[in-house]
Amino acid sequence: MTRTTTPASTPARTSAPSAATGSGGGALAAVQAALAAEHAAVYGYGVVGGRISEDRRAEARQAHDAHRARRDALRRTVRRLGGEPAAAAAAYALPFAVPDGPAAVRLAAELEERLAAVYADLVRASEGDLRREAAGALREAAVRAVRWRGTGVPFPGLAERAASASPETF
Repeated sequence: MTRTTTPASTPARTSAPSAATGSGGGALAAVQAALAAEHAAVYGYGVVGGRISEDRRAEARQAHDAHRARRDALRRTVRRLGGEPAAAAAAYALPFAVPDGPAAVRLAAELEERLAAVYADLVRASEGDLRREAAGALREAAVRAVRWRGTGVPFPGLAERAASASPETF
């Protein structure tokens, strides 16, 4: 989903301690990207929840709650790394119209696949506990994508990268 409004926010400080940068040198930027993706997912699941069929509503609610918790944890991580957490946009453009339950299921799967890609970047850019947390988030997003879509990909977070290059195109 693409941001439709730009929140008034301060750019992330890039002078994070070297221990936070990991082997790829961009842990703070990758955490900010994951935070932006989680903001978009929380918004997207609000749409999903309003259109999903009754038999999958609990699943959508659990995913929404999980993404809110991840978003909050990522805000704390950004602060711990010396940055200012990016604010959520007021609204996000959806990748396609969501008029009914089947479209809501497709949106949920799309959200999870895009999150897997962002978390794969965070795994690459981080080390230690942050890398373990990112790998866990990647795994959870991949599992939810499979549950929503009914099929999976061999390397979640990597194969579907061609569809979106950054959280701004979320």
